[in-house]
Amino acid sequence: MKFYRLERDPSPRYTGYLNADHKWGLPGLEPCPTCKCGGAGSGLEYPCVDLSSLPPHELAKLSDPWPVPLKEIERLREVVRPLVPPGAMLEPGTLFGPLQGTGVGYFGQLDLYVPWALCLRREALERLQEAGVRGLQGCPTRIRFRTKHAPTLLEMQMELHGQLHPDCLPPDLQPPCPTCGNEFLTRPDPIILDAATLPPEPDLFRLRQGATLIVANERFVETVRRLELDGVLFHELEVR
Repeated sequence: MKFYRLERDPSPRYTGYLNADHKWGLPGLEPCPTCKCGGAGSGLEYPCVDLSSLPPHELAKLSDPWPVPLKEIERLREVVRPLVPPGAMLEPGTLFGPLQGTGVGYFGQLDLYVPWALCLRREALERLQEAGVRGLQGCPTRIRFRTKHAPTLLEMQMELHGQLHPDCLPPDLQPPCPTCGNEFLTRPDPIILDAATLPPEPDLFRLRQGATLIVANERFVETVRRLELDGVLFHELEVR
């Protein structure tokens, strides 16, 4: 099985732009007393998760990205955990709820509105599912367009699978921080995936060891190409 990373097609015709964000999220982390790292990550997004049943005072805290102490992050994790999918990673900066805001321009059938998040037009998602692509979960967005022929975009909520192969990791990589769990890892170049950790399905997922990387298997890629769906390019990843 081959695996690929996705890139937004740089062709000038794809002018689509979203000024949008998710409704809720875990706040950032204040600098850790042990490793001194803090802030918030990208790539952990659960747009199908509805937190509206939580008490108003909790929703207020989940609507403010300002950094908070580690104990508050840990508490908020447990507040949202019953509402998120099994196996979800809940790190500072994890986002929940529908993408909402405004949009302009032309979008392909698939669109990486940022490098770590993927939207599909509704008809593209339906065609992929009808063609047998497995594990696709599209979440309705709340995007307003000033046009009569606005696309209906759904944001993909993706499971986390897979690890980087040790051959592409630096030999002096530090172990995770014992206090906050921060991993001192930047995306390697080149990327090499560990074959033993890659799933037979779903056909589209995020890399667990680096959630900003969206990975598609060859079933997904071949189906997109056969259906002539546009908007993204695929680049094969090395697997060992």
